[in-house]
Amino acid sequence: MTTIKDIAKLAKVSVTTVSKVINDYSDISPETKKHVLKIIDQNNYRPNANARTLSTNKSYAIGLFFKDHQNSGLHHPFFREIIYGLEREFSEYGYDLILFSSKWGDKFKYVEKCNHRNVDGAILMGMPKSDEYLDQLIKAGIPAVFVDLDITGDKATYVMSDNIDGAVKAIDYLVELGHKKIGMITGEKMTKPAQDRLTGYKKALKNNGLDYNSDWVIEGRFSETGGYNSMEKIIDLDEHPTAVFCQGDKIAFGAIKAINNSKYKVPEDFSIIGFDDIEISSYIEPQLTTIHQNKFKMGKITAELLIKMINNPDKKYSPVIIPTKLVERKSCAKV
Repeated sequence: MTTIKDIAKLAKVSVTTVSKVINDYSDISPETKKHVLKIIDQNNYRPNANARTLSTNKSYAIGLFFKDHQNSGLHHPFFREIIYGLEREFSEYGYDLILFSSKWGDKFKYVEKCNHRNVDGAILMGMPKSDEYLDQLIKAGIPAVFVDLDITGDKATYVMSDNIDGAVKAIDYLVELGHKKIGMITGEKMTKPAQDRLTGYKKALKNNGLDYNSDWVIEGRFSETGGYNSMEKIIDLDEHPTAVFCQGDKIAFGAIKAINNSKYKVPEDFSIIGFDDIEISSYIEPQLTTIHQNKFKMGKITAELLIKMINNPDKKYSPVIIPTKLVERKSCAKV
């Protein structure tokens, strides 16, 4: 079995240098780090976890707290892609993810879970900002990065897509196609993404000289059922919009299904645009025009931020806002 001494001998460096490379110390040159990591990889060396914990006072474990308001768990395509980005980045630094999953409404004490599992830091996704135990986590000083939740602290920050600008892109695109009557189906309004996308929607209408019509804005849920039920309400209006901005792709899928079950069609009667660009968006009929969130990048940057926070505990880190882009497909038409 290969030992750290064997690696040091093969790399022609000290055991201390190998240890520093393994533990990502900043005082090792990039050339030395690359050389040592190559030797480690060639010899399939894996540090003893217990010894590593004792020598660094780190567990090399990250707590991932995930509350999904749809209670769909890891089946949710948006969160699944973020988690993939997290896992890929953490694995580069030798960290493991411990998943703590629960339903909305569950009493969930994050500090207790972190301490029980002795994690080095925490990532939190999907919970409402009103969660009574989030403040305890911030005050406990455990390094934490939130995804899609605008919470900061001495050892906490967040990563989020530019939801306002993404909504503006969606409405501007519909206006370019000639639409003047543009409705919207929202997700749960207590969530930060829903609030920001509503803000972007209103901003874009104003910028384009269009009136805001509250009858055309239906609060639903970030789900296919939510989209279906909300679109039925729009269809039943005496005067309905010619285009509908759906705050999530799954909402858009439900809206399209509701239209298909009526006397109308997409995009001939209603143009539909989504938000997320989950994988199935390019396979449904018609293919969904949507706002792309770089979900893998969100996971990667979240992991990078948390590792920096763990290794530099006295530094404060600013939130990261990730740009979105329009993906044009077949669900929108000119009027």
